[in-house]
Amino acid sequence: MELEFATLAGGCFWCLEAVFNQVRGVHKVVSGYTGGHVPNPTYQQVCSESTGHAEAIQITYDPAVIDYNGILSVFFGIHDPTTKDRQGNDIGHSYRSAIFAHSQGQFSQAKAKIEELEGQNSWPNPIVTEVNRLTDFYPAEDYHHDYYVRNPANPYCQVVISPKVQKFMRHFPALLK
Repeated sequence: MELEFATLAGGCFWCLEAVFNQVRGVHKVVSGYTGGHVPNPTYQQVCSESTGHAEAIQITYDPAVIDYNGILSVFFGIHDPTTKDRQGNDIGHSYRSAIFAHSQGQFSQAKAKIEELEGQNSWPNPIVTEVNRLTDFYPAEDYHHDYYVRNPANPYCQVVISPKVQKFMRHFPALLK
């Protein structure tokens, strides 16, 4: 089995991690930081908006079970790709919508997916999701990993993350583990 990687940013990494941990074919999801200019940034540095990083996840998946296009379909289905530097109440460049391609193939597929969705008029506003080449990915501090699973009573988990997980379950039942 040859596993592949996808790196995505779509607001708070806790939300993306919680959803992608439910996706059939996904073996591992790591919350972290990418797209910035400071090596090994901390959460506090990223939140200060001074490093250029986005909160992101790195997904390890089995392309025989879910392909990259399927990963992108879930990604675009669970967040708003039309709001620049914002997802809900999470505001700032670190919360931008972005795809960090691991290869030229992923880069091309991401661009094609955005073009396809724009052609379908899937949203009332244009998609602002950035497509960049992945440079570095830095795992977040340990307390960020599996945050949703470890903190189900947290109000943020109940009000923000749970609805995204439920949306995934409603719209992508065939992809549920």
